[in-house]
Amino acid sequence: MKKRLDQIKERIRQAAETSGRDADSVRLVAVSKTVPTDIVRQALEIGVTILGENYVQEAQKKFQTLVQYPASWHFIGHLQSNKAKYAVRLFDMIHSVDSLKLARELDKQAAKLGKIQQILVQVNISGEETKSGIAADETMALITAISQMKNLSLKGLMTMPPYFYQPEKVRPFFAALRKLRDQINEQHIPNVSIEELSMGMTGDFEVAIEEGATLVRIGTAIFGERK
Repeated sequence: MKKRLDQIKERIRQAAETSGRDADSVRLVAVSKTVPTDIVRQALEIGVTILGENYVQEAQKKFQTLVQYPASWHFIGHLQSNKAKYAVRLFDMIHSVDSLKLARELDKQAAKLGKIQQILVQVNISGEETKSGIAADETMALITAISQMKNLSLKGLMTMPPYFYQPEKVRPFFAALRKLRDQINEQHIPNVSIEELSMGMTGDFEVAIEEGATLVRIGTAIFGERK
């Protein structure tokens, strides 16, 4: 696993430098969903610093076992409002806020803990019916509403583009998310400064970095194929 992780880090560095960016501006989220806890521990011991989990219950069990490691825990799956209270206790950042209902619940639960919860808004940039995320043309209204919430800190946007075997086919979707970020920042909404773009996975992360990704979510290339 160490060799695979080192290779990924090197590819991230090269993609950043090729596009004229500082390699430190891109962070690796190691997607550890369904990966056994002992394997995740090995990943933490060889230099993984951010873990991405899709399921609250699974993450709770891992967190209890691995709490002594100084990792940052990110939630990257679809989050139901009834799981918000557990997510707020566990995760440093939630990538998948896609509705006003969920944002309000996260704000409420974070307030109970006296916590400012970092979030990203998930945008369905491709408009696919099978994908989670808010429509691109509804994003500004959601972000404006979130900007009023005292216990949420909006850090950026996330997307999952259509699945292609050719990274170049995905490029327009990554570029569209970057443009949306720029349009939102141009509005100078109070309490909103969108800097993070969570986009790019094992098959297309280099293209995502070229288009401005700051968080790339990589699982298979680190942990191997899931069972």
